[in-house]
Amino acid sequence: MSKYIITSTNPSETMELAKRLARLLKPQDVITLEGDLGAGKTTFTKGLAEGLHIKKTVNSPTFTIIKEYKGDLPLYHMDVYRLEGSDEDLGFDEYFEGDGVTVVEWAHLIEDQLPNDRLMIRLTHEAEDKRLITLEPNGNRYEELCKELGL
Repeated sequence: MSKYIITSTNPSETMELAKRLARLLKPQDVITLEGDLGAGKTTFTKGLAEGLHIKKTVNSPTFTIIKEYKGDLPLYHMDVYRLEGSDEDLGFDEYFEGDGVTVVEWAHLIEDQLPNDRLMIRLTHEAEDKRLITLEPNGNRYEELCKELGL
């Protein structure tokens, strides 16, 4: 599996990468986001939303689990942090197979419910003003997506 590593030195750079990615997304694309608290997962999602021309303010769906936004494509933003240890089937596949793009924060907590093909993104603190953004495409669709991004 390929890995692409990008350095971001501020939230604007993180959002710009996400906006570029958003312009290439199609219905049923799944992006998983992992990383420490404050590493930029929600900032990345805000960039995706901006790239999809979503007008509503995007924030973490921590207490609702899923937030839906309308834009060029629907954006389904999931934060499954509170589901740790839960075996309950919450119907995530309806979103993964739906007409929009799904972003899942803390995706490792529902690993068994995720589609095999997806774009896995990890954001890590490298320094106070530096983040590493690692993209790991799983499947041909996501390999091609990374190439279209110029990675």
